[in-house]
Amino acid sequence: MPGPLRIVIVGGGTAGWMTAAALVSVFGPAHRQVRLIESSEIGIVGVGEATLPHIRFFNRRIGIDERELMAKTQATFKLGIEFVDWARRGDSYIHPFGAYGSRLAGVPFHHYWLRQREAGDPTPIEEYSLPIMASRANKFALPAEDPSSVLSTFGYAFQFDASLYARYLRGFSEARGVQRTDGRIVDVKLRAADGWVESVKLDSGEVVTGDLFIDCSGFRGLLIEQALKTGYDEWTKWLPCDRAMAVPCENSGPLTPYTRATAREAGWQWRIPLQHRTGNGYVYSSHFISDDEAASRLLERLDGQKLADPRPLRFTAGRRRKTWNRNVVAIGLSGGFLEPLESTSIYLIQIAITTLIDYLAPASGPSTDAGRFDPRIVDAFNRWIEMEYDRVRDFLILHYHATERDDAPIWNYCRTMPIPDSLAHKMELFRTRGHVVTYKDGLFLEPSWLAVYLGQRVMPRGHDARADLPHGTDIGTHLTRVRDSIQDALARMPMHEDFLQMYCPATLP
Repeated sequence: MPGPLRIVIVGGGTAGWMTAAALVSVFGPAHRQVRLIESSEIGIVGVGEATLPHIRFFNRRIGIDERELMAKTQATFKLGIEFVDWARRGDSYIHPFGAYGSRLAGVPFHHYWLRQREAGDPTPIEEYSLPIMASRANKFALPAEDPSSVLSTFGYAFQFDASLYARYLRGFSEARGVQRTDGRIVDVKLRAADGWVESVKLDSGEVVTGDLFIDCSGFRGLLIEQALKTGYDEWTKWLPCDRAMAVPCENSGPLTPYTRATAREAGWQWRIPLQHRTGNGYVYSSHFISDDEAASRLLERLDGQKLADPRPLRFTAGRRRKTWNRNVVAIGLSGGFLEPLESTSIYLIQIAITTLIDYLAPASGPSTDAGRFDPRIVDAFNRWIEMEYDRVRDFLILHYHATERDDAPIWNYCRTMPIPDSLAHKMELFRTRGHVVTYKDGLFLEPSWLAVYLGQRVMPRGHDARADLPHGTDIGTHLTRVRDSIQDALARMPMHEDFLQMYCPATLP
């Protein structure tokens, strides 16, 4: 019988400490020994402050108390993402974490909305979404568990300080047995026989051996790329932004329960309100604007006084050709990068961790060292992560490509660029039939695609004919009842800031 699997995590930050926290929570010391190496001399990116609802299930799975986490990370709630000026200047729509209405006779709700629209009803589809209407009103309440309640039709995520989240997870992990070493890796030794990583050497002279190495070293890809030369698939032809400026500012105005992404002259600007400050950033293409001008434009558009100087970041959209190569798994920025337009960075960390845990789970019966890295398991893991990245990629490209703007070179390029066949297929089905391609697995479900299609003026030529069949229900009356139930629930919801003060008032870091 082999001993406990020795896991060495290279790098801290959000990716490293999420990985450590999950591994030590799910597996006991009889199965896994977890050690994390990070250098206090090397900074972390730490600008990803917005999340998706899936993080709640990750936190719950490893035993994190939500109220405590939110208080210690200065968090606010998030019901969706507002997109401003994407299809046309002056446009605004919200991608909600929840449904539009509900199916009737097995037909998706939006077909009934399309039918009424064709008949002259001008009601925007957002009036049939509780999370959108709550966002517009700056209100929040926890979802209900009763499926008959309109309060059960949405989910929520967090907007938090990513550096405080990593700090919180470090304390959580160390309390459960993770060994942390502060040091800088100066050499990586590969086994001569097969090229697997045998050990890493620290600047202190210590040599750290392990069975499985998890690369959370950020864009450098210290193990996955610098040591193993895994390769990288670049997607800048579809996602042209390659740089960002990030800067925090003082809060100004109400704490909105949503993130905002505003299209700009060479990319887009994010706004993420936390309890103690507002996070801001300009994601842009260096082909269309200089770094100095991007920083200047960002500072001009802040809602409040800046709290630091703009911090520059450089990146290349894409993913590693293998996320798991030999005995190295890349998690976080070392595995790939898709810009934070839909707050997917932490989700992609999370899905890599949870998938890895599923594949590392010890099987019943005799276990061997060879069985720990069965090539079939490695291949299955890589295919799964590739699918996740590819589907998120298509969703992000949709935002850029589905625009009518012609007032800046970047939008002219994005509007006319060739797109992946997988996305072209999805868009054509929606335009011709109003059909939203969905999958059993993957991140974005029907309401997400619907929000962006309609928000960016990708309109179907008609509706599903089944929406015209008699159902014993007057469609106009049904839609009115949906709107009324949302308004009734909205009237009872507290303001977002009031709920925060009751539920999770911020504590000092």
